[in-house]
Amino acid sequence: MELKAVTDTYRRWAPVYDKTFGAITGAGRNRVVDYVNTRAGRVLEVGVGTGLSLRRYKPHLGITGIDFSEDMLEKARDKVAREGLAHVEELRQMDARTLDFPDAAFDTVVAMYLVSVVPEPERVIAEMARVCRPGGEVVIVNHFARETGALARIERAMAPFADRLGWHSDFELKRILGDPRLTLAEERPFPPFGIFTFLRLARAA
Repeated sequence: MELKAVTDTYRRWAPVYDKTFGAITGAGRNRVVDYVNTRAGRVLEVGVGTGLSLRRYKPHLGITGIDFSEDMLEKARDKVAREGLAHVEELRQMDARTLDFPDAAFDTVVAMYLVSVVPEPERVIAEMARVCRPGGEVVIVNHFARETGALARIERAMAPFADRLGWHSDFELKRILGDPRLTLAEERPFPPFGIFTFLRLARAA
């Protein structure tokens, strides 16, 4: 997707995101944050959106969130202010392809339901690897295309409507597994109905 399409799509989604796609992905989002809560240090959430995950992070973590959509970030900032989420250190507008952070700045880098939305996902993964410290982890949950079966045919049929939907239904897993700094440590299905996949990628020490 091009950046203008991302901006336009999420301007439309922002007012209703929490009660639509946010509700569908809630169980998976909670599982990701519960895992991240077992870790320590600084966390970067790439594509923080309306901030649905922010209240669930434990206070021993320092959370930074970035998103390209100012409309979504406005909702996230409202949540932080309203709920007094002191562990959220910063929310910034940023292009995930060019993260404005130094190398090895975070212990854990998280991307939930993001990689099939952004332009040039390979560059996004490279940036996530760069800002993750050696020995840290990149944690991803996303939908990835199936190779066979009825769902695979549906995904291919929906692909031309990516700019309207806000995500690529035919996005292939192999597109984000090519960075040599990251090793796949865990892969498992996530709810609802296993249509999403949880990935844990270890950053080489």
